[in-house]
Amino acid sequence: MAETGAAEMKPTLGLTGLTMNAMALIAPGAFLWLTFYTQATTGVTGQAMWLGIVLALCLCLATAVCYAEMAKLYPGTGSSYYFAEQSFLNHDSAWRFARLSKFIVGWASHLYYWIYPGVMVGVMGILCGYLVGTLWPNYMSASNPGPIFMMLVAVVFSFVVAYIANRGVNGSTSVNIAINVIQIAALVLFAVMALGYRMNHPPGSVAYQFDSTSGAAYSYEFATTKTVVNGTATDTIVRDSNGRPQPQLDASGQPVPFHISYPATDSSGAFATHANALSVIRAHNWGWVFVQATVAILILVGFESVTAMGGEAKNAKRDVPIAVIVSLLVQGLICYLFEYFAANYFLNSGYPMASASTSAAPIGDMMVVIGDAMFGAGRGRIFMLVEAFTVFLALIGTTLSCMNTGARVTYAMGKDQEVPEHFGMLHSKSLTPHRAIWTLAFISAIVGCLTVCMVFGDAGAPADSAIQALPHGLLSSVGYSTHDKMAALPNSLLTITLASNFGTFLLYMLSCIICIVAFHKHPKFSPIRHLIIPVLGLLANLACMAFYLIGPFMGYGTKMEPLLALGIAAVWGIYGGIYFVRASKKMGRTTLVTRSAASSSVA
Repeated sequence: MAETGAAEMKPTLGLTGLTMNAMALIAPGAFLWLTFYTQATTGVTGQAMWLGIVLALCLCLATAVCYAEMAKLYPGTGSSYYFAEQSFLNHDSAWRFARLSKFIVGWASHLYYWIYPGVMVGVMGILCGYLVGTLWPNYMSASNPGPIFMMLVAVVFSFVVAYIANRGVNGSTSVNIAINVIQIAALVLFAVMALGYRMNHPPGSVAYQFDSTSGAAYSYEFATTKTVVNGTATDTIVRDSNGRPQPQLDASGQPVPFHISYPATDSSGAFATHANALSVIRAHNWGWVFVQATVAILILVGFESVTAMGGEAKNAKRDVPIAVIVSLLVQGLICYLFEYFAANYFLNSGYPMASASTSAAPIGDMMVVIGDAMFGAGRGRIFMLVEAFTVFLALIGTTLSCMNTGARVTYAMGKDQEVPEHFGMLHSKSLTPHRAIWTLAFISAIVGCLTVCMVFGDAGAPADSAIQALPHGLLSSVGYSTHDKMAALPNSLLTITLASNFGTFLLYMLSCIICIVAFHKHPKFSPIRHLIIPVLGLLANLACMAFYLIGPFMGYGTKMEPLLALGIAAVWGIYGGIYFVRASKKMGRTTLVTRSAASSSVA
């Protein structure tokens, strides 16, 4: 017998396993590499990146407290979906709304849990495109990989991760423990080296500048010539037959060394670099901070994932709440803030923010520069490839963890027949919700393809000269048109990311409300933990969600992506309402519960 609805999950996870599963989803090793580009292309707000992460971290901490407190009361499988049912069902007056509340929460959580893995498989496509372009530049551009190639990687990766998830939670946990150790060590090493590079290269000193076409760093000024592009005379770098930039020569025929500087803006007035360390942590503009926070939420979500594994925890009431808080503090407070500070502080005239906003992997470019400076010219690429391998592993961990979490929420809804009941079945051998896992793999493959179809749209649109220089082929250049056409289209990566983030804000906001309901008139009620903190979390999530939509109309960030993301969320919500009404009518179920928790039944 391949599957059964009667099988139950076995409690095999201790505190370490639970914490590592949550940490794998937060994955600072993966997200520093992957989301720096997304944050760099968010309008003119890049210089507020670090403080935006701080704001997002405060929001997540308030929400994490709510999850931890509810996990103490209601250990089980299903995370917020399960908490919503239990908190309302056990309330003395709100129990009638138990079914409605849990469906709303469960459906909203799928906007996050079903899109987020798709974003991850999409960025795996971007990473692989960057690496292939670095190793074989005549076949693929590292800075602008081919959309078709990235889509193929996304599809294959989604099903590979689903296969690992289907093997069982213990195997997934072992993978996540190894990946966490490797990724954190690797990215902390990069951060230390980035800080060292900045401190050892004061303004005016000889340093390296990065060339996106060749994907390498050079310690000389580039020779340029005047060319006419679209009727405008521009300076174009002189290159040899291999695409290598030629040096500018002085009067004696020697290459002119490149001297580093840290200008606040470039020739067009756009933000370029941070003049000092204080500039990295300043707000510059609080509107920019909020815009960055709405994107940065993607890198911090995941702490709540462990609450979906209560049914597989040995001591859920004790270990799950600890794992929620520890995973967020270790990776959000310690790893992310340090790594993002170092990456932003590194920006210089040889690699300004403009370069980061038009590259598939800004952190990879930085590693090439830093590696050349530390280990010798030409060795930076080797250093980058080693670090990229750890990011590759981290992506496996974060996608695996999210797929496990999303499948278990779907499984919980399937057991309650709020979605087709075959989702509520476990495999008889692996005891995994395999139908939910493979369904999520299929959805992730589709979302992943959408994520990379126009990853260089809007602010990230490459110049026409860069598009013309792409290696021509089905996998390397199909999908690129002209700069103006691509700039007029929304950035697909940012759009899908914001759609996932919209689901996150909505889920976290609802979870704060559930926490208030759960502890209302409860013997263990604490005004700080069960009212003040949830209210602050609710307001913070609401403020970010509102600014996420209003900000672009105030001149902060771009408009196309938030509006499209809102449209995706609206369609999902409308479809959820229609599905709920039809399914209830078909099964003869009432919207409101007819019996309280004492009867242990939900209509």
